[in-house]
This record gives sequence, C-alpha cells and structure tokens, in this order.
Amino acid sequence: MACLVTHVLLPTVVLLRRRDLAEVIGSALHARFVDGTSRKKVAAAAGVPPDTSRGWLRRFVKRAEEIRVTFTEWAHLLDPTLGAVEPRGSPAADALEAIGAAAASATRKLGPAPMWGFVAGVSGGRLLSNTNCPLPPPS
Repeated sequence: MACLVTHVLLPTVVLLRRRDLAEVIGSALHARFVDGTSRKKVAAAAGVPPDTSRGWLRRFVKRAEEIRVTFTEWAHLLDPTLGAVEPRGSPAADALEAIGAAAASATRKLGPAPMWGFVAGVSGGRLLSNTNCPLPPPS
C-alpha cells in the first residue's frame, strides 16, 4: 500500500503529529519501559496530561517490533562491526535498546548529536505515527 505524502519538512526535534518535543517523548518512553516508572509519574514528569503520555506509550508498544528491527538495521549499517543487539525482556525495552545501539553507532561514525533528534530524523518523524505507513528503511 502506498503512503500518502505530505510535503512538510519537520525539524528533528519533533515527531509527526506530536506537539511535544522528541526529547520529552523519548524521556517518557525510557522512564516507563526501562526505569519502570508508573504511567502517572511519566505524565507528570513530561508535563503532559495522562491521556497524552498514554497515547505515546500505547503507540510505541504497538510499533515496538517494527522499531526494533528498523533501528537494529540502522545500528549495523552505521557500524558493521557491531555485535548483536541484546534483548531486554519486553518488546518495548528491546526497541529502546535498538534505538540506543543505533544512536551510539551514529555517534561513533558521525560525531555527537542529540539522540532523540537522530531518532526523529531517521524515522522521518514517524516513530509514533498512527498511520499504517512504515518507518523508512535504512539506505
């Protein structure tokens, strides 16, 4: 199925159709799926209504496997000597591990940059997209 295209350039500090900065959303994802912070505390720390953060978390869980695969591919494209990306016990934590591995590979190859800016950029802003359009593949 072809994706409908809208010609809008997004800065790499935001995700498509999300009002909050990618860094804020990324911190919320990390807090919930790595640190085990409650959803209520995640929303409070992000400064957003609980429904907003719940939407981020649900969308991330729904796309976790696709995110894991795409960012694992990015990690190995940017660093062909990289070993396996280790699983972390849940699809969401595995996806975050792959994101971290890809961002670390990008830093080694290209130099330091904000991690969630990298994530927003390589995902075309669609990390949490609620469309059926897939993440862009590494190339």
